[in-house]
Amino acid sequence: QAGITTMKFKDNFGYFIAEGFKSIFTHGFMSFAAVCMIVCCLLIMGSFSLVAVNVDAMLGNLEAKNEFTAFIDESWAEEDIPALQAQVEAIPNVASVTYVSRGEAMDNFQAEHPDNLLLSGLPDEVLRARFRIHVTDIEQMAATSTQVEGTEGIGDVSVELELAQIFVVVRDIAGAVAIVLVLILLLVSLFIIANTTKLATFNRREEIAIMKMCGATNGFIRWPFVIEGMLLGLTGAVLAFFLQWGVYSLVSRAILGSDPIDLISVLPFGPMVWPVLGIFVCTGLVIGTLGSVLAIRKFLQV
Repeated sequence: QAGITTMKFKDNFGYFIAEGFKSIFTHGFMSFAAVCMIVCCLLIMGSFSLVAVNVDAMLGNLEAKNEFTAFIDESWAEEDIPALQAQVEAIPNVASVTYVSRGEAMDNFQAEHPDNLLLSGLPDEVLRARFRIHVTDIEQMAATSTQVEGTEGIGDVSVELELAQIFVVVRDIAGAVAIVLVLILLLVSLFIIANTTKLATFNRREEIAIMKMCGATNGFIRWPFVIEGMLLGLTGAVLAFFLQWGVYSLVSRAILGSDPIDLISVLPFGPMVWPVLGIFVCTGLVIGTLGSVLAIRKFLQV
């Protein structure tokens, strides 16, 4: 039975395609509206998703090199520092701990200010010995620095959390907004495609009734409408992909051109071409197919 059904589908495939294309052009305005909604849905979904991907990449870069400084209490004996370092390394989220002596701290400070002659004669005792602490998860840096500061032998810590927190907030907002908007636009796209198919189906309701009475199967009647929805979804997906590519390239150039200190990095679109295209095409096909199936179901109950 399955083999016969497959053979019949292959024999009628040209008819299904032709009817699907015919219905698209017969109801041109509704088809255009459906494609536009799919394009808008995918563009918004893609834009916010790409923002989230870029912010994640920047957070990853920050995590790879991000650190804070913990100053060692001046009353702490030099021979006790290795034990204190091991204690700090055992704190969760601490990736590595580097000890910087007073002399090394002064050398680094003078290297950062080579033109200031007043610093050349300062003794090493002016600065305190310290630990440079790298973290694993930048989102937990505040909690980690608090734990380190509470360790006996640590005087205080120096942490710059503002930039990391901004990136985390932007990523979370972009992800949440993308999910909400995509869900809304998916529903709107389904509604428009369903109504496009319903309009085509309503105009052919008598023909469908006659076909049913002559023994036509539900599948034979349904497939042209399903293919129509798939074609609308595929068209919207391809258009949205190229628009997304163009918008991303323009925005990337604008950001890089206005950021002379390279504070913000933007991932190239090239490595993301196939994943983005695949997601767009799959989403477009799902929207189009589901909208058509939902619309035709009522008219097959004759």
